[in-house]
Amino acid sequence: MSSIIQGRGGHSDYPALELLPVDELAEATNVVLLVVDGLGAHWLARRAPESLLARSTRGAITSVFPSTTAAAIPTYLTGDAPLQHGLTGWFTYFRELGCVMTVLPGAPRYGGVSYRRAGIDPLRLFANVSVFDRIETRGIAVSPRFIAHSDFNRAHTGRGEILTFETLEEMFQQTLRVLRPTQRWGRARHPIESKYLYLYWPQLDTLGHAQGMESAAALTHFAEIDQAIADFLAAANGTDTLLLVCADHGQIDTEPDALIDLEQHRDLADCLLLPLCGEPRAAFCYLRPDAVARFEDYCQGELAGLVDLVPSQQLVEDGYFGQGAMHPSFMDRVGDYCLLPRGKGVIQHRLPSEQPHPQTGVHGGLSEAELMVPLCVLHA
Repeated sequence: MSSIIQGRGGHSDYPALELLPVDELAEATNVVLLVVDGLGAHWLARRAPESLLARSTRGAITSVFPSTTAAAIPTYLTGDAPLQHGLTGWFTYFRELGCVMTVLPGAPRYGGVSYRRAGIDPLRLFANVSVFDRIETRGIAVSPRFIAHSDFNRAHTGRGEILTFETLEEMFQQTLRVLRPTQRWGRARHPIESKYLYLYWPQLDTLGHAQGMESAAALTHFAEIDQAIADFLAAANGTDTLLLVCADHGQIDTEPDALIDLEQHRDLADCLLLPLCGEPRAAFCYLRPDAVARFEDYCQGELAGLVDLVPSQQLVEDGYFGQGAMHPSFMDRVGDYCLLPRGKGVIQHRLPSEQPHPQTGVHGGLSEAELMVPLCVLHA
């Protein structure tokens, strides 16, 4: 994102990516970033090596930690790492609101209305600066209709324009309308306008969660994405467009016997002030002050070999969440410890109102399959 911001005339405190030189982006009239939710670099190389995207992969880069949409998409929309933007997982504890929130839908975990309907101004709550406010060129977000005007999206889009779609075909149609606007001929032609477009496609991740990334359905849908990109490039030929395709995270397929359910570990659950936050592959633990030693002993005893227990402060100091200035509420949002299930494990802590929601494909952890995403570079 630092390369993109600098390549579109803005400033970033992070260095540019060596795989993506700033000059290359600055020279293109149009820069289009397509984020394919759930597309891991290892999966792409292994499952679709002859695809257009695999052949166009310039390299693999890391997602953020936790490797999840709720932490990575804010990075795509702000250019800041989680340490700066302060969003650390699907379930994030907001001390200023007094509850655990589902960050992207914008409602309390136990249910209820969204930020704005509850009288909360999302702009003030997040207080993050959008990429679209950091660049000098025109910016457009092409978003699925069901999330395009959500409180979260509006708070992170800034002055960027929002276009909506429902299908894969419509996403690229909307993009082409921006790249090839209807021209009105007069005595003088207006100079070519530089643009940055951000596109987000969620369906591969949805299929991975439901059926697994090793399923035929996931591979079939990826082939549809790959063909749609080829068709888009042909239609956009001559527009001087640089298309970047990346992802927010990869996925691994888990198994039912890899689940650690706190319903079966009541002694551990009793040590917590809050339900586990973050992600099933990276769970943040908020401990009762009188139960710290008991919690540590349980993790190192009953869960030995199943999880890694890491102090959240250590993860911050080691740079896992990013570098530079820390969001003022960041430490509130990562708890005392992080539980990282080993192998294909996941850890679950349901509220009384929550029904079982088993997933095959999962993400959020530090395995390379989850953390590494492809950087594909194409031209039109």
